[in-house]
Amino acid sequence: MFAIFESILPIFLLIIAGNALRRTPLINDETWPGLEQLCYWFLYPSLLFITIANADFSELRLDAMLGALMVSVLSFIALVLALWPALRATGLVRHAQYSSVFQTAVRWNGFMALAVAQKLFPPEGAAVVALVMATIIIPINIASVFVVTRFADSTASLSKVMLDVARNPMILAAATAVLLRFMPFDLYPPFNQTLDLVGRAALGMGLLTIGASLQTDDFRAAGASLWISSFLKLLFFPVLMIAVALGFGVSGPALSYLALCAAVPTAMNGFLLARQLGGDAPLYASITTVQTALAFFTIPLVLTVVSQFVSG
Repeated sequence: MFAIFESILPIFLLIIAGNALRRTPLINDETWPGLEQLCYWFLYPSLLFITIANADFSELRLDAMLGALMVSVLSFIALVLALWPALRATGLVRHAQYSSVFQTAVRWNGFMALAVAQKLFPPEGAAVVALVMATIIIPINIASVFVVTRFADSTASLSKVMLDVARNPMILAAATAVLLRFMPFDLYPPFNQTLDLVGRAALGMGLLTIGASLQTDDFRAAGASLWISSFLKLLFFPVLMIAVALGFGVSGPALSYLALCAAVPTAMNGFLLARQLGGDAPLYASITTVQTALAFFTIPLVLTVVSQFVSG
């Protein structure tokens, strides 16, 4: 599983690099908020758009796989929402923390999954990852915007929440890319190449901003929320996905592809959403860092377990 280690290590190193850069006099503190805005409104949406628009789904059998995927994701979102009363009653997660716990549990790092799939699986594996991105990115972002907005401002009206959803750049980018795939024409090649160049900058810049926001005190303040989110995302959700996929009759390599998508840590762009909409961004950054470190061990564990079903 050295390929998994190689795929995760650059992400972890960029987070560390961002934290180191913030501590040097090379970059003014006022620069980082501007970089976060650039990532949120332009870089990440461009990367998501171009990934979905260019993915090759032609060789995929979509029926059982998409059914298992949607049931797993929607059930998991409902479960994490249903946990809130218990988390609040026990004091394990504070009101201000919950939206980041929710986001880091239900979001997934599709670009890390792509990197691992390209190293471990045939081209079909990367196509499945892109298909998962195209399928679930919109419902996950709608749920995330709704939760972050309501927990940041419990008096927010339904119209404000819906406005935040409608103007979310990730939702708009994903919806536009999906719509483009139904058009009788392809993206104009120079425009495609331009967005590809922009997308290459997105991951690195986003990881640097997460690293720059990290403070040692944030890890201590995170408390149980850090481990609850990590357990839900890295262990519980992969088990749920595998069980549902088996129930839908998904087998062979397709089961491994879905397991990989479920096993990767949380996505980086949720940090920017928390920052923009008033969520607990420092907590999100702390959980992201811990999940990324834990993923060195949990992704091989999940893929080893699912390989028993694939081979058996």
